[in-house]
Amino acid sequence: MSTIQLEAIAKSWGDTTALRAMDLQIPAGSFCVLLGPSGCGKSTTLRIIAGLESATSGRVKIGGKDVTDLPPAARGIAMVFQNYALFPHLSVAENIGFGLSVRKVPKAEADQRLKEAADLLGLSQLLDRKPGQLSGGQQQRVALGRALVAQAHVCLMDEPLSNLDAQLRQEMRAELRELQQRLGLTVVYVTHDQAEAMSMADQVVLLHQGKVEQCAAPRTLYAQPATTFAARFIGTPAMNLLQLQDGAIAGSEVRLPAPAGAAWLGLRPEAVHCTDAAGVPAGVTGQEYLGADVVLRCAIGSEPIMVRAPGHQQAAVGAAAHLAWQPQDMHFFDAQGQRIACG
Repeated sequence: MSTIQLEAIAKSWGDTTALRAMDLQIPAGSFCVLLGPSGCGKSTTLRIIAGLESATSGRVKIGGKDVTDLPPAARGIAMVFQNYALFPHLSVAENIGFGLSVRKVPKAEADQRLKEAADLLGLSQLLDRKPGQLSGGQQQRVALGRALVAQAHVCLMDEPLSNLDAQLRQEMRAELRELQQRLGLTVVYVTHDQAEAMSMADQVVLLHQGKVEQCAAPRTLYAQPATTFAARFIGTPAMNLLQLQDGAIAGSEVRLPAPAGAAWLGLRPEAVHCTDAAGVPAGVTGQEYLGADVVLRCAIGSEPIMVRAPGHQQAAVGAAAHLAWQPQDMHFFDAQGQRIACG
């Protein structure tokens, strides 16, 4: 197993900056997800770890060894790409074993590695087929098999499930995570899908405009977002951010025990519920029925707020409502969007 360490990694092209002095440590045997919107620098980070891009400055270490100036083949890594990069004219067996033949691995050893990978991934009955005869999920397994036979301790994955339908993506998430844990691989996985990140990762690195916004376990990222960006990016629906003015919710008489310097109140929609007349007065502006849940769009003063309620709950648009939440469910942020520790 190999740790991955990035030390002050920066990348720019002329006046365009992709990464800003990133420091990151990925523990050996962990599943690390690089998460963020398009253009945040996550794929650039992965390519720098792989050696497919050169950093403008900074160092890359894998397993304690400085690999900054080494080519990809000398870094002891395997990669799985978004488009799988399978050879259409080769069989499944030939695709999986292609890298071994290039490296001139002895045939007996190559056959053994191929058999082990195929058995592990449920491909043993498909070895004679061509990629065009496989489903999307099977093609994804072939791409993964090609990475596994290399017996690398580090596997880099660039949005490998994005071409699959929703149900298959969910199944493959569970399979990938189970496989990573069983083999003890260090995985760095790029995605813009927060469901993938939260369900698979030991460590989520949330990137924004070329810098690390927050690096934490999924539960910490959800429960204690470090910034308003992290608060809004994680969660479905996103966290409500209500502007505060002189300790009150903007446009209302609702005052809160806000800490000094608080400019924003954060509330998860699932932490807010409708209550009796003793609650905070609000107005219903819309709703979105989702079956088990209904998302009520409300307003407190001039600030919109979403409430995730049980699906059987009904509220007419324009009706008055009263909302409540627990004190521990309040998050406060300053004017720069940084979390303010309470208590």
